[in-house]
Amino acid sequence: MTTTGYSLSTPASSSWAAPHVDRPVQAAVAVPGSKSLTNRKLVLAALADSPSTLTAPLHSEDSDSMIRALRALGVDIEEVPGAGRFGSDFKITPPATLGGDVTIDCGQAGTVMRFIAPIAGLAHGDVTITAHPTALHRPMGEMIKALRDVGVDIDDGGNWSMPFTVRGRGQVRGGRVTIDASHSSQFVSGLLLAAPRFDVGLHLIHSGERLPSMPHIDMTVETLARRGIQIEHPNPNEWVVPSGIPRGRDAVIEPDLSNAAPFLGAALLTGGAVTIPGWPASTTQPGGLLPEILTLLGARTSRRGGALTVTGTGRIAGVDLDLSAASELTPTLFALAAFADAPTTLHGIGHIRGHETDRIDALVSNLRALGGHAEELPDGIRITPAPLHGGTWRAHHDHRIATAGALIGLRVRGVEVDDIGTTAKTLPEFPQLWQDMLASEGVE
Repeated sequence: MTTTGYSLSTPASSSWAAPHVDRPVQAAVAVPGSKSLTNRKLVLAALADSPSTLTAPLHSEDSDSMIRALRALGVDIEEVPGAGRFGSDFKITPPATLGGDVTIDCGQAGTVMRFIAPIAGLAHGDVTITAHPTALHRPMGEMIKALRDVGVDIDDGGNWSMPFTVRGRGQVRGGRVTIDASHSSQFVSGLLLAAPRFDVGLHLIHSGERLPSMPHIDMTVETLARRGIQIEHPNPNEWVVPSGIPRGRDAVIEPDLSNAAPFLGAALLTGGAVTIPGWPASTTQPGGLLPEILTLLGARTSRRGGALTVTGTGRIAGVDLDLSAASELTPTLFALAAFADAPTTLHGIGHIRGHETDRIDALVSNLRALGGHAEELPDGIRITPAPLHGGTWRAHHDHRIATAGALIGLRVRGVEVDDIGTTAKTLPEFPQLWQDMLASEGVE
């Protein structure tokens, strides 16, 4: 398809010629529900005292992996007609007891491997937890250690990694446990989500020097509170969870604000304007920091009628950003920094080396392959803007690396993302939404 001002390409294969644009993008883009909220609410609904319905949940590889995992444990999850444009709603009916003697493949989903492992101890029977070969490297040792400390029997063959087997006995003692969650806040969230069903609850202490992505932990605490579980938080690295049963509760899932980041970034790169409807007035999603961050980069932001509009000003500023609270935004901000008016340093993100891929290495090597300048730092990346040329942008089985390539392609002709299909992990609609954005006649 070719339209005046830009060219679009949607090949049959997963290799994808990133569209190039030579005019300001003017569009409204609705994005599906939050992955982080969808998977947290699925877990709590599975542990609740009565059924729950989730409205506008995310349909993606990660949420599908969570649903398969919970169904394997005996949870009844039914798809029911939804009013939104992105698919059905979910009705979740918890079982009287969680079943066992199953193997759960977590795919590439960090939330699944870190959230399912604690509740597997509540199952009646063995639960083997494994993942896609590209995800078996993801850190699980701290979770295994913590679960053993609260009374869970785990056979990991001495490797402290997947695959491992949880010997479920229908109950977990709980109690006081110390964990170093420096590599992932999901360790904390996974334990907090299961903790109300432990015999004596949980007193969790984080011992590491840093704790990445605090908004995700705040999201977990808030989600539990909405189901009647009030967590004490006596200091920044300590949580006390009482024993109890979460209440069944219907919930509407917010749009995924981090998945909105590449679309908002397109406004900056092209000097255009992109609107995301349904932007919450307050949120615990890390993507909620985008208006503040994009303003620092030179954008104008405004809210009207429940929507956020980001407008590019023709300038992208070089900045020094601590992204420890929102590291998942790194690939989008990295792509924008490649076109800034000065060098940019992104720090507080050393832990993203252990995500779907080593995101720091993937971003730096991809940009260098296109002629750009970037260097790894112990806890981040420094980007020095330089002229870029076309070439292959490797996704490395990582959805956010793939969308960063799409952003680069808006300004650089001839960029080809080798696996745009990896965006199905959290946003299967990405290629079509990107095409629709570029084909839009604009927004009011």
